[in-house]
Amino acid sequence: MTGRLFAVVGPSGAGKDTLIDAARAARPDLVVVRRAITRPQSAGGEDFDGVTDADFDARLQSGAFALWWKANGLRYGIPASAIALRDTGRDVLFNGSRAALDQAAVRFPDLVVIRVTAPSQVLMERLLARGRETREEIAARIARSGLDLPAGLRVVDVINDGPLPQATAAFLAALQPVSA
Repeated sequence: MTGRLFAVVGPSGAGKDTLIDAARAARPDLVVVRRAITRPQSAGGEDFDGVTDADFDARLQSGAFALWWKANGLRYGIPASAIALRDTGRDVLFNGSRAALDQAAVRFPDLVVIRVTAPSQVLMERLLARGRETREEIAARIARSGLDLPAGLRVVDVINDGPLPQATAAFLAALQPVSA
């Protein structure tokens, strides 16, 4: 039996990493993919594999990535070895990008997209609390963060604008098999 594949997408500040961590704690059977990103490991944030541009290029050339994309001046890669764990019957979840969904849908027709969203004001407050960008930079980021996804994808929406247990329950429900 092949496991299911989930891509988690949404704007910065929506709480994707928080909900992914909650799913990891609640579902130890779930494979949560560690992305390769062309930024220093010391940049913090999510659990990722910080790589140089040269290392990313080498991995890309060797076929080590099942998916990759560019966003915010960085490159992101999803290791093929992690996606291959579906063949053992395990469900696999990765923090994706709307920019990579066309590619992902072609490669993985059974992909389920979990779109995590929150109102603009909530996003603003969360991003200001991070302290990485100015209010103006954050406002521009939020203005660019459209929620449109390619047609034909199976999408489950999770609104993360209230208490964390409520959003976690909705996120875990999105990981449940669809009843026939």
